[in-house]
Amino acid sequence: MSQQERSRGRRLAKVIGLVSLVLFAATGCSGDEVLRFGWPAGITEQAHEMRRLWTGAVIASLVVGVFTWALMLWPVIAHRKKKGDDSLPPQRQYNQLLEAIYTGLPVIVVVVLFVFTASTENKVLAKTANPDLTVDVVAFQWNWDFGYKQSQGVEHKTPDGQLVHTIGSTREIPLLVVPVGRTVEYQLSSNDVIHSFYVPEMNFKRDVFPYPDKNNQDHTFQNKIDRAGSFVGRCAELCGSYHAFMNFEVRALPGDLFDQYLQLRTQVNPATTRPYTAAEALTRLNCGDLCKPYAVTTSPFNTDRTARTASG
Repeated sequence: MSQQERSRGRRLAKVIGLVSLVLFAATGCSGDEVLRFGWPAGITEQAHEMRRLWTGAVIASLVVGVFTWALMLWPVIAHRKKKGDDSLPPQRQYNQLLEAIYTGLPVIVVVVLFVFTASTENKVLAKTANPDLTVDVVAFQWNWDFGYKQSQGVEHKTPDGQLVHTIGSTREIPLLVVPVGRTVEYQLSSNDVIHSFYVPEMNFKRDVFPYPDKNNQDHTFQNKIDRAGSFVGRCAELCGSYHAFMNFEVRALPGDLFDQYLQLRTQVNPATTRPYTAAEALTRLNCGDLCKPYAVTTSPFNTDRTARTASG
């Protein structure tokens, strides 16, 4: 065997080994994880729409990439100079058909991607005239106030005539309790500066402007959460000293539990002679991890500087 053949054999062995390593590593991923191509798992129907767009775009990119690599490697392999052969390969620089194909294919790819992107955006931003739940989301430095305007067409108010709402403090992370499988409309506003409503698992973020005099965007959006659980929410717009600690938690409950929760929030707690708070109502439901009275995904920031140790 010649030296050249041995060298080719070593290169082929390296390629096979690398491919085998990649295939072995990929066996630890589920089919869904592979098709997500690194896209985070979402909890809403809108997030799934965006994931499908991402999967399609990545596959299209891989197809274009393989086609481009083939065009680059083909002349290297098929038209490499052979010993004793000084002839030139066929010239194609004035082939109008090839030029039309090279121009037309990218245009088609861009148009197709644009159509699918616009279609997905319309689905993500679509709103129904009668959402199952309407939540008033008010941001302020540096916390959140969630008010329940209506649920399934009915206003839910406390005995003193006030809307049911949950407000955060330096000691307690606010819980935004919502139902699974129902359309929720979020109506965003700010009491001071620009904030941003962001729940990573929703794969969606919308800025919260002082409303209505300083708002230059649509201040509402809707989604439907498809599984129960607790999900951290954050302010994603730099808004002041304690911006990094302006968190909240979305607690998604099955529909029947949510109805019981909201009903409790409209009643007076005999132990306190005040309407049930979010924590008290969840405790009363007694439904395990889903009904823990306080946030489980994030914790309040201790503003007492004397209670913290120096870092250096």
